[in-house]
Amino acid sequence: MMVSFFDQFASPLYLGIPLIVIAITLPWVLYPTPSSRWINNRLITVQGWLINRFTNQLMLPLNMGGHKWALLLVSLMVFLITINMLGLLPYTFTPTTQLSLNMGFAVPLWLATVIIGMRNQPTVALGHLLPEGTPIPLIPVLIIIETISLFIRPLALGVRLTANLTAGHLLIQLIATAVFVLLPMMPTVAILTATVLFLLTLLEVAVA
Repeated sequence: MMVSFFDQFASPLYLGIPLIVIAITLPWVLYPTPSSRWINNRLITVQGWLINRFTNQLMLPLNMGGHKWALLLVSLMVFLITINMLGLLPYTFTPTTQLSLNMGFAVPLWLATVIIGMRNQPTVALGHLLPEGTPIPLIPVLIIIETISLFIRPLALGVRLTANLTAGHLLIQLIATAVFVLLPMMPTVAILTATVLFLLTLLEVAVA
């Protein structure tokens, strides 16, 4: 029986239990818990330094009022990076190739930013629907277009993440299959194809 290339994106089951639950909870097990001691070990020290640097870069463009979102945003980014990197390992499942998971993250966060923006700064939030200096005849059309673009933003971002990861995994599997088939017949071509596969894997690490 032939196995489809798209079977790798189906959520695996074991004894009727969806293994996507394990794939989602595994990243939190891999990170060591910071201790209350004055001197930590090297791993916790490096982890804390990286998270601090990442938080500083993420919060740099935001004012002080936006810094209360640091824990949520940094946790989400660390979670996504971890499961995307783990998904590059052989015989693993990448949960972020599922559009439902990406939309489950995108819609609540998008809705929270819209609601908080409308509550705290309604004039500024509504001002984004109409660019400055727009000619009067174009005002109704631009307001409709900007409103539609605002509502489709979470769908567009969720589909973009899903499509990027899905396309990368498909390309890796296709090229790896080509290397496996070409190796007995044309070793030189197989080596060149394996070089392309290595470069593509580096690209996928950057995408993840």
